[in-house]
Amino acid sequence: MSRRCMITGKGVMSGNNVSHALNRTRRRFIPNVQDTSLFSESLQKWVKVKASAAGLRTVEHKGGLDKFLTSTAKTKLDPALRAVKAQVEKALADKAA
Repeated sequence: MSRRCMITGKGVMSGNNVSHALNRTRRRFIPNVQDTSLFSESLQKWVKVKASAAGLRTVEHKGGLDKFLTSTAKTKLDPALRAVKAQVEKALADKAA
């Protein structure tokens, strides 16, 4: 399982534990990535994503999954979400026409 957020792109980082005596040992900073489902109102279905807690807050801040996908550039999205973005844009275009 990759520990990378599909929304923000956050991944594992590395650094040091530093003791009081300044001894350094390597450690990993692991993001809080959860498997979750977000509801797309234009598609009327649930979309499975791996998102960090910060990524979920970002989606809510933007106004939901559909608004997040339409306002984000295709090049900045995870490859799995690019297909969902195309489906959402097609559904919104069909609804407007």
